[in-house]
Formats: sequence, C-alpha cells, structure tokens
Amino acid sequence: MSIAKLQTNRGPTREELLARIPDFTAEIAKGAAQRDLDRELPFEAFRLFRELGLGTLRIPVALGGPGGSVTDYIEMIAAIGAADSNVAHALRSHFNYVENVILSEPRERDAGAVDLILAGKLFGGAHTEQGTARPGQVTTTIVRHGETYRLNGRKWYATGTAFADFASFSALDEEGRTVGILLPVEREGIKILDDWDGMGQRLTASGGVLLENVEVFPHEFATRGLDNLVGRHCSTLRQLHLAASAAGAVRNVLTDGLAYVRRQARSAAHSMAETANQDPFVQQVIGEIAANSFAIDTAVAAAAMALDQTVAAFGKGNEAGIEEALVASALATARTQLVLGQLGPRSAERMFELGGGSATSRNNNFDRHWRNIRTVLNHNPLLHKSRVVGDYLLNGTTTHLKEGRVF
Repeated sequence: MSIAKLQTNRGPTREELLARIPDFTAEIAKGAAQRDLDRELPFEAFRLFRELGLGTLRIPVALGGPGGSVTDYIEMIAAIGAADSNVAHALRSHFNYVENVILSEPRERDAGAVDLILAGKLFGGAHTEQGTARPGQVTTTIVRHGETYRLNGRKWYATGTAFADFASFSALDEEGRTVGILLPVEREGIKILDDWDGMGQRLTASGGVLLENVEVFPHEFATRGLDNLVGRHCSTLRQLHLAASAAGAVRNVLTDGLAYVRRQARSAAHSMAETANQDPFVQQVIGEIAANSFAIDTAVAAAAMALDQTVAAFGKGNEAGIEEALVASALATARTQLVLGQLGPRSAERMFELGGGSATSRNNNFDRHWRNIRTVLNHNPLLHKSRVVGDYLLNGTTTHLKEGRVF
C-alpha cells in the first residue's frame, strides 16, 4: 500500500491527520507477529509515523498544529496498539513531552520545541535508574566543564528512545538538585543499548542508555519543573497512554481470534458443529472477548474525556477547577487500569479456547498478546490503585491522587 506524501505548503488539519491513521495501522500490522518472534525493532514504523506527521496531533491550531484532542490522541494510540502494541507503547515519551510543551507557559518551553514537533521530530527519554534504594532516585551527574557541562550516568527503561530524535534525561547538578536535560540522541557519548529482556513489549527499546561524558549546552536544560499541575496531568496521561496501548492489544486478540477460527480452527471431535465457526462454545468465547474489548475501550474513552476536561480547565486558568479536574481524571484512569487488569489478560488467555494444539503454534505467536498486556499492566501497582480508589470513595482521601506520581 502506498502512503500519500505530506503536503509541504501547510500542516494537515485535524481531520486530514486522523484520516491517515487507518493506512498507517494497516501498514504496521503487516508482519507484526513475525517481528515479535524475530525481535526485529520496528524502525520502519517510526519512519512512516514521522512522514505522516502523526506526532503533531496534539499541537493546538494557535501554534500551527492540527489541534487534536486528548480523546483523538488516545484513540489513535489504541488503534496503533491493535496493529502493534510495541509501536503504541514506544510513543509514550513523545506525547508526554508534547503535552508538557503545549500546556506550559511560553517562557517555560524548551527553545524551538513546537517547531521541532511540527517538523516531525520524535522525543524519547530515560529517567529511571537501576540499583537505587527507591524508585525515582537519581545518581546520574552533570557538572560544569568550561563553558558547557558534562553528563555521566546510566539510565534504564528508555522506552522509544532508539526511535527518537531527541531524548530527555534527569541528573543531579553540582548542588545536588535534580535537573532535566533535552539532547539530540546523536550527541557523542549517548549510547542506546538494545538490552530490554522483558517477556512482553519486546520491541519497545525499553532497555538502557549509557551517558559517557556527554557535552551539554546551557540552553539544553529544561526550564520547567514536573512537580506542578501540568506535571500531574501528564503523569495521568502517561498512564492512560499505556492503558490505550494494551486496549489495542485486546482488540488484536479479537482480530487474531476471528481470523484463526475462519482460517484454520477445526471443530472439536465431540462437537455437534461441522465447522469451528458454527461451534456454540467457540461463538461464546468470541462473544466474551468482544464484550471485554468493548468494556475496556469504553473505559479508556471515558478517561480520555476526563483528561480533555482537565485541558479545558487549564485553558480557563482557575486553579481550583484544575485541581478538581486533575483528581477526576486520575480517578477515571485508575478505574480504567483496574478494568483492563481484570479483562485484558483474561481475554488473551481465553483466546486459546478457540482451537486445539494449532492455537499454540509459534508461527501464530498468539501468546504475544498475553505477554504484552501483562507487561503493560506491570508498570503500575493495580492492588494499590484499587485501594486508593476505595479509600477515596469511602473516606474522601486524595493524598495519592494529588502526588503527581504513578500510584
């Protein structure tokens, strides 16, 4: 399938951009199961994503972008996830960066950030470190070196950075303060390691990054903090992005299940049906998976709408209204993750009830769906989430909902 080239005289409208998504997802769905088997990173998918300008979706019209909503963006991620959940997941850092840029005050934006996004540049990053006493602790350092600085350390969970043009990193400065830096990934001394060994989401490039005496210029320091209202919004957005990626994987379970029954599955020896598609138990499993996918999609869409309401509250500038919207969107996203946690893995496991031994063939690679969904769910502590939701409903407690962290 040929993909239309971008117009060069202007950026696409929201409607034009959304219309490009089906062709993109159809293209990257080709060979997705085999790529997972071969552990072939999807560089071509990201080249095409750039070419189509899909990374600009959230840039407002006032800043020269298409003006897509959070709902538009989250549905795009779910659609991409239905084709290849690795690609959907690996875009999370990019859209987190975009959201921070468009909601921050102009003076707090990284120099030229909007123009870079509109030019199709993709953004990754890595902030987590292994071996620290607690999550979030930073040992990477940045020290002055003449007129510039030098960055040294090792980061982990650099999801999507191998496919990106720029990446953000956190480090401790000489006064012990945590600072953010945005650098081109081609900068000398940045070494992206393809060493992610998770059982699922194997193609997200979520391994490590070595930072060895990397030169940093003064203008490459981030000018905004993330422990503010915008940071809290983006924390929730990042979590919903993951949920949308997994929601797409559940859609893929249904698509693969239907194709398998129609193409290959035989009715069981004791079945009264002539063909698998006429077997009432096969029909029951397909119906269950379809209902689970619908429930997950509905929850994801509702949470996206809550995040859009938060964006609207930012536009009004009323801090009390923003605070109320932040809590509501955090709750909606937590509930969505709990629904996904119950129905997602079950759907991927139930898929194997559609056939016999052939359903377990490595050529089909159906187990990738369970591995991918389970890996996404392991990013957030679901037991803690259910407790926080219950504590809020019973006692009105909002402590963890206001932390701006993954709870």
